[in-house]
Amino acid sequence: MGDQAAPAPITVEQHLERILAAVEPLPAAAQPLMDALGLAAAEPVTAPHSLPAFDNSAMDGYAVRLADVVTATLESPVHLPVVGAIGAGAADLRVLPEGTAAKIMTGAPVPEGCDAVVPYEWTDRGAEHVRIDRAPELHQHVRAAGEDVTEGDLVIEAGTVLGPRQLGLLASLGHARVAVRHRPRVVVLSTGSELREPGQPLGHDSIHDGNSYLLAAAARRAGAVAYRVGIVPDQPEAFLAALEEQLVRADVVVTSGGVSMGDYDVVKAALRPLGTVWFGPVAMQPGKPQGFGHVGEDRVPIFTLPGNPVSAYLSFELFVLPALRKMMGLTPWSRPAVSARLTHAITSPPGRRQLLRAHLDPADGTVSPVGGPGSHLVGGLADADALVVVPEDVTALEAGAVVSVLPMDSGLEGGH
Repeated sequence: MGDQAAPAPITVEQHLERILAAVEPLPAAAQPLMDALGLAAAEPVTAPHSLPAFDNSAMDGYAVRLADVVTATLESPVHLPVVGAIGAGAADLRVLPEGTAAKIMTGAPVPEGCDAVVPYEWTDRGAEHVRIDRAPELHQHVRAAGEDVTEGDLVIEAGTVLGPRQLGLLASLGHARVAVRHRPRVVVLSTGSELREPGQPLGHDSIHDGNSYLLAAAARRAGAVAYRVGIVPDQPEAFLAALEEQLVRADVVVTSGGVSMGDYDVVKAALRPLGTVWFGPVAMQPGKPQGFGHVGEDRVPIFTLPGNPVSAYLSFELFVLPALRKMMGLTPWSRPAVSARLTHAITSPPGRRQLLRAHLDPADGTVSPVGGPGSHLVGGLADADALVVVPEDVTALEAGAVVSVLPMDSGLEGGH
């Protein structure tokens, strides 16, 4: 049977603080660069050498000594013998003799004695002798060694999210691997004897399981490795068996359903006797029934989310996403809020933080509620891109009121 007396709700902040205090960043390990995309550097990285590593040409042209060409003009060109050609990766000419020029390609090292490069456009492009019609300035078109990065520079700070540009820098500096915290392995379990896999026929009392796809996709978009286990019937023994089987590959377990006040709340019935999982109400709508704790010998964090799809997803956004980001060493942990003006008046129940699905228009700073407040309205959830946060002590807001908004696609996603 359900609980005889419901405990007093805790606040969203209290529940999140409990969660964040109970999870720690995952261990760090060196990973190939492409596997680190979207993750945070676990330690600072310094440059093992300078970039560029040597003085090199910024143009296709001729390496020269400025003193030999300083008088060159279109009316009075300078003629020099060409003593060689220097290509990128094929630089046999190490020293440029006085009174000579050498063909040089972009990126090729300039020879000793060269202090400027004359672009092809200022010459007749001669092979054995070159006519130079214009004098360069000192060091013109020469990229100096170390002008981008100097050996020993701090190039990646610990905690930096590694995107394409950061990975390109690391590769340019010769790093084949980088220390990051590995992606959390998130096992997603949906409970409910009424659930059927998508593609299966439905009976008069069954529904398709959307929650496990919703939550597994959310975990994957957050940067985690998601294992969608599928459907577990409303039997405590079956739930515990499925959980035990999955713990060997889980850094986090996320369940949906079975945590409310009914007679068939399998998750609560199975886990409460363990004494390591807290169940109770959180003062929010939707998503009031919540649970969090640890299971198994390795004390794997488990989030027991409500069964209604909107409740489950918003609970993921508020509680699971911050925990995953802390485990990966990513900041900020939670989605940053923005302010916007309501396009329509809204009402809200007293004593609960309401999360209304909405469209955010950053161009004009407005936000429009989408659909209704029901926790089963997955169509409205899919149509929304933001959440209007209505505080617990606010019961009504007029059109034009400035509200706090959580963009649901705000870029707090880890790459794969």
